[in-house]
Amino acid sequence: MKRWIGVGLALLLGAAVVVAIVVGDRSGGGAEKKDLILVRGVIGSEKKPFFDDRRVQAVFAGHGLRVEVDTAGSRQIAASVDPKKYGFAFPSSVPAAEKIKRDHGAARTFAPFSSPMAVATFKPIVDVLARAGVVRDSGQGYQILDIKKYLDLVAKGTRWDRLPGNTAYPARKRVLLTTTDIRTSNSAAMYLSIAGYVANGDDVVNSNAQVSKVAEEVAPLFLDQGYSETSSEAPFEDYLSQGIGKTPMVMIYEAQYASRLFAGDGSIRPDMRLLYPSPTVLSKHTLVPLSAQGTEVGRLLQEDQELGRLAAAYGFRTAAPKAFGDMVAKTGAPLPPGLIDVVEPPAYERLESMIAEVEELYRSGAAPSPTP
Repeated sequence: MKRWIGVGLALLLGAAVVVAIVVGDRSGGGAEKKDLILVRGVIGSEKKPFFDDRRVQAVFAGHGLRVEVDTAGSRQIAASVDPKKYGFAFPSSVPAAEKIKRDHGAARTFAPFSSPMAVATFKPIVDVLARAGVVRDSGQGYQILDIKKYLDLVAKGTRWDRLPGNTAYPARKRVLLTTTDIRTSNSAAMYLSIAGYVANGDDVVNSNAQVSKVAEEVAPLFLDQGYSETSSEAPFEDYLSQGIGKTPMVMIYEAQYASRLFAGDGSIRPDMRLLYPSPTVLSKHTLVPLSAQGTEVGRLLQEDQELGRLAAAYGFRTAAPKAFGDMVAKTGAPLPPGLIDVVEPPAYERLESMIAEVEELYRSGAAPSPTP
């Protein structure tokens, strides 16, 4: 009898343990996950590492949100975002965000961080372009790529091996910046904004007549590159992994370069350099809420100090300059606290018209091409 009583007590104790485990799972971490409100967003690819960071996810979770994101080119987002699928759209430029806001009747937008456009290159390239008068020192700790002088080189069909004193990179190919596909990607559209401003006599393109003239002039910058990637991460990864031979100069967001410097992961090697175009464009990453939860994501990104600190760690300049400045001071990264020669991109419709004309020149085979 005592033996059977002991067996019975053991069974009861085991059952109690199982119940406790199940209840604990339901009332602990498992319940926290279930209680979080899922918010889906579509973003530019350069922001995905930030959103994937567990520390960022933890901040959102602390406010009851589980944020998941898909990536697409900013121009694709502006043209085809689905408000039934996403709670927010987060392209990399104001023109794209304004179109989304207008198309979907959003009440407001949030611009939690920004990044100037920059050129990732290498010391031998900088030295060669400096001798050609295309690169100069800013006097404030960074170097400038003079876009007007660069456009003059491109217009002449200049090849690297024709540049004076170029023994470091005597490649036969043309002097051209590598960009993403202008039909899909915001970084290429921002490059078009910069080149278009200079080609338009240092003024923002704002008329149909200017669109046609400027598009024809700048088309070779894109069409003569050959194949272009659809998102900004791919050419930057080529720059990091394949080096000067394939990608001597690539148009990027400063944040892409800065985040690697801040991480100290060794991917930015001693011979790598960052140039700032003159003029440049500030890519204002602008969130458009498509739901109440999307509005909360935008508000937190703009107001939460921890999210601001983490955004700065990923190379973005936030509304509080100290966060980015602290990262520069901490790592000794050779990045300027601010830039002076910054211009605005054209309105969305003008920019789209220029892109459409460049694309039409490509399809028709009528794009002007420099003489080798």
